[in-house]
Amino acid sequence: MNAATFSSLSADHQRLQALVGAWHGEEDLAATQWTDAGIATSEVVAQAEFGGLFVVQRYRQWRDGTVSFGAHSVFGFDQQNSVVTMHQFDSMGFVPTSPASGTWDGNTLTLLRSSPRGAARVIYDFDGSDSCRTRLQFQPVGSDAWQEMVSGVYRRVPPSEIKEG
Repeated sequence: MNAATFSSLSADHQRLQALVGAWHGEEDLAATQWTDAGIATSEVVAQAEFGGLFVVQRYRQWRDGTVSFGAHSVFGFDQQNSVVTMHQFDSMGFVPTSPASGTWDGNTLTLLRSSPRGAARVIYDFDGSDSCRTRLQFQPVGSDAWQEMVSGVYRRVPPSEIKEG
């Protein structure tokens, strides 16, 4: 079996490459059942896998000099259903029952995922190739309102600026 080459990727798979790279972010955290309100810094390292069919991302968040949250995500494009997918595993330890899925609207990717606790929505808004704004929102089971959880601005940085460990 041959791996895909970038030139043979669908346009939808090629759009995922916007996520690739090393990113540094400043985040505003809202008070939630999982954390106190405050400011955090974060780093994201994402690389294309299998010729660009998937993007694998590692995310780490720091508060007060300590890693406070981490996640590993795998992004793909489901051609059959015409949606971007994101399988995410994080330091909270909840096993996702299904991937988040969503679509692009211009330079904005919005993904939704449901779980027994409620629904999560993450929005990636790319301000060009080197800047991205994100928002993470949560809607508890039984509620119609979305709660802000995290919002951040991320800048592409050289990989050498990413902390190890």
